Amino acid sequence: MQRLADFLDGVSRVTASIVRWLALLMVLVQFAIVVGRYVFGVNSIAAQESVLYMHATLFMLGAGYTLLVDKHVRVDVFYAKASPNGRRRIDIFGHILLLIPSMLVLLYWSWPSVRNSWKILEGPISVGGIEAVFLLKTLIPAFCILLVLQSLSLLIRLFLTRPDAAKADA
Repeated sequence: MQRLADFLDGVSRVTASIVRWLALLMVLVQFAIVVGRYVFGVNSIAAQESVLYMHATLFMLGAGYTLLVDKHVRVDVFYAKASPNGRRRIDIFGHILLLIPSMLVLLYWSWPSVRNSWKILEGPISVGGIEAVFLLKTLIPAFCILLVLQSLSLLIRLFLTRPDAAKADA
């Protein structure tokens, strides 16, 4: 099970190591757009949409890694003051009853839209934009799958390693 968790973590790490470069590229493209518009009077809808595509890709595909390194948004009302065993229980509850089911529901309900978008190769958001909305919509199921995989990895680790304090609380 440890090897499976390591493999799933590796998926998140590899994905993050690829998409992190989009942050730099996004800054450079946005800088070029601003210089082009205000210095040379040139504007490109496709270039502007490319920033939107890169931003969406960075955040949607980087979500699994964010969960892996524990930098996701957490509501610390109960978690901050909980014992290690209490935190473990909150994490298990959150993964099994909140995160995984919500990602599966999102995947289920978004799939028809993604499928239809691919069927017609859905065109640009704006006239003159990037003719690949179907790729943008594909980020939704990719996001769901990457988060579910990372959640499974974290669940495996939660069940494999039980804190010493948990034994004392039991």
